[in-house]
Amino acid sequence: MSLPENFLWGGATAANQCEGGYAEGGRGIANIDLLPAGKDRFGVASGRIKSFRCDDGHFYPAHDAIDFYHHYKEDIALYAEMGFKCFRMSINWTRIYPTGEEKQPNQKGLDFYRKVFEECKKYGIEPLVTISHYELPFHLAKEYGGWQNRKLIDFFLKYCETLFTEYKDLVHYWLTFNEINILLMGVYGNIMGGGILPPGDDVAVGVLAGIDENWDVPQKRYTALHHQLVASAKAV
Repeated sequence: MSLPENFLWGGATAANQCEGGYAEGGRGIANIDLLPAGKDRFGVASGRIKSFRCDDGHFYPAHDAIDFYHHYKEDIALYAEMGFKCFRMSINWTRIYPTGEEKQPNQKGLDFYRKVFEECKKYGIEPLVTISHYELPFHLAKEYGGWQNRKLIDFFLKYCETLFTEYKDLVHYWLTFNEINILLMGVYGNIMGGGILPPGDDVAVGVLAGIDENWDVPQKRYTALHHQLVASAKAV
């Protein structure tokens, strides 16, 4: 058996898992930036969740990751050496709109992804781009309650329109949300998928917040998922 010549054979990454450079190029803070590694990530042992300061001594995987931000040329060259013809990757929303509410996109962020796509094309690699992969501008989570607020649909659509316009000649395949069903999976869905933060006066600066009945409830996740499905349909 042989695959057809145009078969999209490749691998995948996510911006929050590979990019690093979290405080460079005008990038804003994303919800994933505040989740440390280890037992404190979701407070499994204590039944609690912490959203720490980014400089509190804990290890935050998204801050440096594998440093694709500075080494994308070498990484893509190695990827091509493996014979891959398709690269599924994601765009970090906060590189384009740092808070999600800016009137104009961050040009440095746009330029970075353009360079990545052009590097892929150089090797004949087709990018397959996820628009939202477990990332949300922290500002939208804190000020609007994340995806449980219907206003996020319009913020997302503005973000999408910017991407579709900017990269119309470089990207032909888009995915709206990664594993949209994660919003049915409790704690992970709340923070990573929905940007639904735990209670607390200021989770951005390290308030310890318990998982209580007012936070981890299905209604909030279902509402957020509904808004994501609407946003996905409108983007398509």
